[in-house]
Amino acid sequence: MISKVPPDKGSDTPHTETTLTEALQLDQLSAPPPRKGGFGMRLRNYFLTGLVIAAPISITVYLTWAFVSWVDTWIKPLIPRQYNPDNYLPFTIPGVGLVLAIIFITLLGALTANLFGRTVLRFGENMLDQMPLVRSLYKALKQIFETVLSQSQGSFEKVGLVEFPRRGSWVIVFISTATRGEVLHRVGEGEPMWSLFMPTVPNPTSGFLMFVPQKDVVILDMSVEEAAKLAISAGLVIPPFKDSQEAKAYVEEQVAQKKRTEPV
Repeated sequence: MISKVPPDKGSDTPHTETTLTEALQLDQLSAPPPRKGGFGMRLRNYFLTGLVIAAPISITVYLTWAFVSWVDTWIKPLIPRQYNPDNYLPFTIPGVGLVLAIIFITLLGALTANLFGRTVLRFGENMLDQMPLVRSLYKALKQIFETVLSQSQGSFEKVGLVEFPRRGSWVIVFISTATRGEVLHRVGEGEPMWSLFMPTVPNPTSGFLMFVPQKDVVILDMSVEEAAKLAISAGLVIPPFKDSQEAKAYVEEQVAQKKRTEPV
């Protein structure tokens, strides 16, 4: 686009033409240079950097201390007076109740591993079965703890992606194991399948159990812990990733650096 400026009558000034690009360049040259961040901006950045470092450490220490103190308030009153170190020391020792609780639970597990302990446990469970409300609560809690803490249940093997809820939209899934039994027989159609757990965000303890053909699952290189952080943070914490070329260059760089540092 060209804007023509007509010459003034009676003037010897020649006719000029100014393009839009030239006008913009003149405006940029005449505009003042952009202002850099001042002292207040630098203080703000320093504060945010310190907050990112201090907040996780402070919250972790606070929650750990709160848990230890909570256990001590329950266990220490049960310790006989002559064995409680708080009664003859000028200061309080935190964590005594937690240590005693761990020792007691370990001994309890060792006792129930033999015949006598199993007999006592069955006797106690038979007594609880005679109590209607207590029976339901005990069985529900026992099933939850056995599912979460049982050593026979393996952890997730891999992490993958599946298309959900529509084609072209992907979600993170945890691969539990290869599908077997009646589910594979009914819907497998001769193809191998994965048993998947699709977590909800930001609470990955709940989710959906899915049985998906293995050809429809994209296996990822990230670990289960990295995928859990990705889900809990709603995608804000991105695990590090290097493709094959970057990984090869990284290894070569590390080898070369090691050779340079080695004494001749």
